[in-house]
Amino acid sequence: MSAVSFKAAETTADVLIVGGGIAGAGAAYEVAAFASVIVLERESHCGYHSTGRSAASFTENYGGAVVRRLAIASRGFLAAPPEGFSDHALMAPSGMLTIARTDQLELLAEQLAAAQTLVPTIHEIDVAAAIARVPILRRDYVAGAYVEPHSMELDVHGLHHGFLRAARARGARVVVNAGVEAIERTGEHWIVTTAAGTFCAPIIVNAAGAWADTIAELAQVPALGLVPKRRTAFHVTLPSGTEGRGWPMVSDVAEEFYFKPDAGQLFVSPADATPSRPVDASPEDLDVAQGVERLERATLLNVERVSRAWAGLRTFAPDGTPVVGFDSTAEGFFWLAGQGGYGIKTAPSLSRACASLIRDRRLPEDLVRLGIAAADLSPDRLRGRPAAADTLSNQRFAS
Repeated sequence: MSAVSFKAAETTADVLIVGGGIAGAGAAYEVAAFASVIVLERESHCGYHSTGRSAASFTENYGGAVVRRLAIASRGFLAAPPEGFSDHALMAPSGMLTIARTDQLELLAEQLAAAQTLVPTIHEIDVAAAIARVPILRRDYVAGAYVEPHSMELDVHGLHHGFLRAARARGARVVVNAGVEAIERTGEHWIVTTAAGTFCAPIIVNAAGAWADTIAELAQVPALGLVPKRRTAFHVTLPSGTEGRGWPMVSDVAEEFYFKPDAGQLFVSPADATPSRPVDASPEDLDVAQGVERLERATLLNVERVSRAWAGLRTFAPDGTPVVGFDSTAEGFFWLAGQGGYGIKTAPSLSRACASLIRDRRLPEDLVRLGIAAADLSPDRLRGRPAAADTLSNQRFAS
């Protein structure tokens, strides 16, 4: 390490965050309230990968128990962000309709009972009511349905850029075109060599999404077995005279597909989850064709053309729960990864969890009251170890 690394203020910080997507941006916003922060983003702009390719829906009825609780804890921020965070609302009413075929009715009943334990407003509706809400649904396909009335449409761009803007206002620095080339621990500091220069800090937050295990390996930290999975989406044009505005998002109870109105078109996904290397994901023709086939089976639509198709990677931990916490094998190495397909809707609560664990070595009290424990999120749960406590950070940020 050169002496310049420590002397140049623009390359040193209390916390380096690798990744400028929704996870890194949210963490920068929260951590910058009490520490100096530099965000290192490999692309020319933040949010190029998974964050910019999200379905942009907020639901408290998707994911495992911990994820659902994290979503519940995020609603308040998303519904009423701090003054000046955004110049418009981040959420808009939409609702979510879950449908089932005859052969899926048992699964529908099981999911409805489980959903109502956390979200009591979710309720069953009859087939006629479901089709009245979304008239393109086939009467010979839908055999049962329930609705989540308070599911919302989420402005991903507004949330992401709100985090970045507010983080900068708190003094955080965001460096783009800063792909990480090497990481080493020297004394009490992490030294990170990037295409944009060398940066150092006592704490590094690994918010690199699909590349999180790669970043860990560069730091000589054992990988966690995170798996990026490709998710495909595409737009189709609605028939002339069909107005989709006001329709809820429609999801198959077995997660075989979902669709929703989007800017005058229909946003559709076959809900694929194909394991992938960390890459700039692109759609496969077979996945798009499968999505079209499932859409046509469930609706009256005859898709003649897909106007646009894209794909993104959703990165999962082996147990499907996000990974947030210090790694017991490497001092000052903090994981913020494995958000799966839930990273946008849980960003406010995960960002606060990240900051609280760095500053105080504990979760925010509202998360604890919801039944979330630090051990539920800790990377060490995946190695069969107790959650790590980083004493250096606790001393550094003690109030």
